[in-house]
Amino acid sequence: MTLEWYATLFGFAVLMCGTPGPNNLMLTASGANFGVRRTLPHLMGVSVGQPVLQLVLALGLYPLFEGWPWLRVGLQIFGSLYLLWLAWRIAVAGAPGDPAGRARPLSLLEGLGFQFLNPKAWMMGISAISLFSQSGAGYWPSQLIIMACFTLVALPVCFIWVVFGKQLGNWISSDQGWRRLNGTLGGLTALCVVTLWM
Repeated sequence: MTLEWYATLFGFAVLMCGTPGPNNLMLTASGANFGVRRTLPHLMGVSVGQPVLQLVLALGLYPLFEGWPWLRVGLQIFGSLYLLWLAWRIAVAGAPGDPAGRARPLSLLEGLGFQFLNPKAWMMGISAISLFSQSGAGYWPSQLIIMACFTLVALPVCFIWVVFGKQLGNWISSDQGWRRLNGTLGGLTALCVVTLWM
């Protein structure tokens, strides 16, 4: 594993964790609606969930997807439906504190579990294995470094999305503004489903 390998892996992790996708849009919505502190468990779940998914893939699930492509399609369908449901929840959320909305941020376990239904997370994990795995005795050291890199990168990079959401929330002062923000974030989250199938 060369310095170039580490640099490329780091750049890949920043790009994958930092670009808009289901996790970052949901973290933005949570930051706007619930604030930074209440969104931290969700953020921790995202940061820990990707390495856990990576571990599951490295332990042997990756070859199953290579051998049986219909497994990947089934996961994409199920994950897409769940993502659309979450997008709808975001879109119909009222202003913070609105008892009619009965909304709450995702917990650590829900954030972690969502990675197993998030098509982008699977794409990130499968791509990381195919691009950065070392052969032979270097396989597990390379996997552990990949998992550590995703954890270290996801926390600060995704935290920026939470803070961005909090700032958006600070600028909104009316129920109509909240409906527009949540509708936009819900619509963008739903749009992720389309882009993940392209």
